Amino acid sequence: MNLRNKGWRTILPWVVWSILGILFLVFLIRVMVFENNYYSEKEGSERDVIAAAVEEVPVEELIEEVPTEEEVYEYIVAPERPRYLTVDKLGIYNARILPMGVNQYGELDTPRNIFDVGWYEASGLPGMGGTLIIDGHNGGPHVHGVFKKLPSLVNGDIIKVERGDGVVYKYAVVENKEIPLSEADSYMAVAARSPEPGKESVTLISCTGEWSQQRGTYLSRQFTRAVLAE
Repeated sequence: MNLRNKGWRTILPWVVWSILGILFLVFLIRVMVFENNYYSEKEGSERDVIAAAVEEVPVEELIEEVPTEEEVYEYIVAPERPRYLTVDKLGIYNARILPMGVNQYGELDTPRNIFDVGWYEASGLPGMGGTLIIDGHNGGPHVHGVFKKLPSLVNGDIIKVERGDGVVYKYAVVENKEIPLSEADSYMAVAARSPEPGKESVTLISCTGEWSQQRGTYLSRQFTRAVLAE
């Protein structure tokens, strides 16, 4: 009798741990299946194809070297086009504004250099009454990018855009929002027009929020909107 009890007490812990192990394994399998199904369903959806909410340049293609003063000075554009972006509060001084289009998925292209910004060529021109759309990088694999501190801007902060002819236009921030990646595409319709009807404006866009290793991108987009200052 004692031997049987002793044997059962020896086996019982093994049985309990085996059951717990099986339950944990089932849980992991369910999680993996759920994530796989979730991302499969999202493939090709608004979350996967975020028209204009910034295309992520592959990390290996990013350039993390600050342009030299000579490179900045020698950067020339047509007189009516945006040339430099300055946001004193963020420590951005004469960042080169490169003309950008969209890729085959309708996503805004971004400059390869994380210290440059991109101007969507189909958007407005400074001094012409429309809305300029300008995007930039949150950062690269080793250092912060030009728009890392974009979320810190508040209403009233000034954004300066200098044209190719040297004329500088100042815009005052009126809105600064972090938008989930899943909503970024639909928000572009808002970002592409002035927050104050009849006033020229500029919208700055960058990646922000948490990084998703599986998605290979940040899970939010920052939209900073500003109108031409009086």
